Order: sequence, then structure tokens, then C-alpha cells
Amino acid sequence: MIEFHKYHGTGNDFIIIDNRDLTFNSDTKTISMMCHRRFGIGADGLMLLENSDKHDFLMRYYNSDGKEGSMCGNGGRSIVKFAKDLGLIKDSTIFLATDGVHHATINDNIISLKMADVNCINKNNNHLFLDTGSPHHVEFVNNIKEFDVFNKGQNIRNSETYFPNGTNVNFVEVIGNSLFVRTFERGVEDETYSCGTGVVASVLAYAFLNNIDSKSINVDTKGGQLSVKFESDINGYSNIWLTGPATKVFKGIIQLK
Repeated sequence: MIEFHKYHGTGNDFIIIDNRDLTFNSDTKTISMMCHRRFGIGADGLMLLENSDKHDFLMRYYNSDGKEGSMCGNGGRSIVKFAKDLGLIKDSTIFLATDGVHHATINDNIISLKMADVNCINKNNNHLFLDTGSPHHVEFVNNIKEFDVFNKGQNIRNSETYFPNGTNVNFVEVIGNSLFVRTFERGVEDETYSCGTGVVASVLAYAFLNNIDSKSINVDTKGGQLSVKFESDINGYSNIWLTGPATKVFKGIIQLK
């Protein structure tokens, strides 16, 4: 019997387990079953909150395919809210994730997460590529709400360009003073309602193309609104903050076979 908690960050949903006692068996089959939307709890990913010697906690992230993943921005914001709900932290935290140390602040349900610096953006014919803790292909398109994200995203994710590890794929439209971002996520192998590292990648790609040095930009996703604040200089982009809501949905107990 395992106690779990369900959270989401703008529709990007996660199973979170307090694993400070290291009792959860994080094998691929178990995690993929728990994340399955028909045979399990259902989620885009699963996270374990574990002890850290030097920081408030350690975040371990697994995609819904059961494999340990790279950094997840909405997951990071959600696990910060979980740590606050557990009473482990108050209004700020420093925690460790797969891509290094992250700072975060909490204001009610609004979580601001500091992301890793980005020092390299590659521009190609019709897209940009960068790593914001996870690899991201960013492509600017028209009519984003009608765009075939699943098929076009799947083709790019599995293309020779990104073989063998694949990539996350973001399609972006500039609408007024904000961006609308839709993401096909590797590991989930589908479009998600929101992707935190993808939103950050999309904002930085937009800043790169338009020579924007520092700004806070609002981003709409299928699951809600986020904002990204950043600074830039000749070395790249730094002081990057991803801000938006993180919400507890429910908690429960699951019997694992």
C-alpha cells in the first residue's frame, strides 16, 4: 500500500510520493502503470520527494513511460507546493533536481521556480533548439489552436535529427503581447496541457529572435497561464524564473501488485 498525492501545474499533472524513507520501489513497470490513465491513477509523470544532505529536499522525476526523466518545470513547481503542504518548507526553498540546484518561492498557490541558465541557442531554417533542463525544439506557427501538434510533434520527436534520445517539441504563436505554446512531450509521447521547460524554451527562443535583453512574458497553454522572467547578456540567459499556479487535486492509497 502506497500513499500518493496528485498535483497539477496548469494541467500538467503528477503523482507525488513522499519517499524520504526510501520505501517506494521505483521500477519502470510500476511507475508506468500508476501513470496510466485507464489502469492506474493517471498522470503525465511521477515524482519522488527524498532527503538531501545539503538542500531542503531532492526531486526525482519519472515520465509516464516509467523512465527517469530530465528536469520538469511544472513538476518542480508542483513538488515545491507539496513540500510546503507537508510542512517541510515555508515561503521559499532550495532543492536539488537532476539538472542541479533550484530556488523557488511560494505565494499561496503561485510558485516561482528559478531555472537553469541557458548559454546556447541553435537557430535552424524553421526552428530553434535549446536545453532548459530538458531539450526543446521550438517552432513558430500560425493558427496554433488548430495545429496538428500530435502528428507533427511525434514526427519531429522521432526524426533522425534528434536520434537516439529524441526531444520535446514546442509549437508557438505570438498573440498580442503574449505567446501561446503547445508541446509534444517525449516520455509522455503525447501533447500535454502545459510544459514548464517548454514554456521557458519558447520564451527564450522568442527573445533570441527579437533581441530582447530582459523581460517578463506571459504564456498561455491549454492548461492555463504561466509567465517567464529572464535577463540576458553576451554569455546567454540567466536569472530565469518560471511562475504560475500549482494545485493539489487529491491524495489516496494504491495497492501495488
